Amino acid sequence: MNNKSIKSNIFTYLKPKFKLYTLTCLLSVVLLSESVGAKATFKQTQIAQQPTTTEQDATRAAAKKVFDEGWALYKQGTAESRRQAIEKWQEAVILWQKAGDKKWLAITLNNIGLVYDSLGDKQQALKFYNSALPLRKEVGDKAGEAITLNNIGLVYDSLGDKQQALKFYNSALPLRKEVGDKAGEARTLNNIGGVYSSLGDKQQALKFYNSALPLSKEVGDKAGEAITLNNIGLVYHSLGDKQQALKFYNSALPLKKEVGDKAGEARTLNNIGGVYSSLGDKQQALKFYNSALPLSKEVGDKAGEAITLNNIGLVYHSLGDKQQALKFYNSA
Repeated sequence: MNNKSIKSNIFTYLKPKFKLYTLTCLLSVVLLSESVGAKATFKQTQIAQQPTTTEQDATRAAAKKVFDEGWALYKQGTAESRRQAIEKWQEAVILWQKAGDKKWLAITLNNIGLVYDSLGDKQQALKFYNSALPLRKEVGDKAGEAITLNNIGLVYDSLGDKQQALKFYNSALPLRKEVGDKAGEARTLNNIGGVYSSLGDKQQALKFYNSALPLSKEVGDKAGEAITLNNIGLVYHSLGDKQQALKFYNSALPLKKEVGDKAGEARTLNNIGGVYSSLGDKQQALKFYNSALPLSKEVGDKAGEAITLNNIGLVYHSLGDKQQALKFYNSA
């Protein structure tokens, strides 16, 4: 998916994130749904879009170099590389400010917010998103404004403030449509569906998910498509239709692998394990949970890792192996 800007194409990297937990009761499997949000951005063409001095050009070139180094670190996808990306992008912020380039300053601030969000520091994420938002409005970057509005919605969503999340998602949606960002529109529709699902309105959730899905397919956004397929599976799971749930999870899984979304792959594996657990096939459940666990560890998704550890504990608990169950509960 591409966000168009003057004289350039901004190539976006979808960073799926899990935002919503489905909790049924104290001793029940926890499933993972996903919201989609911010994108790290990379620009290959000339940055300067207005008359500049030689010094400004040099500053922009230095900023771009540091930004690209941050991008390369971000793409590695590990928790440590993301922290290193923050350091690089914070260097870039100073240089963009010096060059007076508000558009790229906003992009970089948004990206820093994204990384903090992915690392679980929601307040820091909000700080950087809220710094990016007025700059995006000021320079007339409606596509970027929609991205940041969606990202702020994601933070409130993860903090449990669903009404505030809806407010920001609903502010992002018309901007997505206005700029023709069908991939972004699909992501925001997915996120609105996630809010309704968490509020218990499963039919409304399906409505938004089913609006998102064809848009993701149309633009070839396999990562977004996989996320929505996973979430539709969750709805059917919660409605008791286990076979439909498996159908959608199994449709999501190969797409997650194809796009290299290891965190999302782990969540879908966890959810497939949850179906088998609820069907009484505990060994099959363990197989999928144990496939999910190393992926969550690899990408530093501690919350997802904890949920899968808890679910493995539940399987051993149901099998009567209390010591093994305690081991996994304590690890979680």
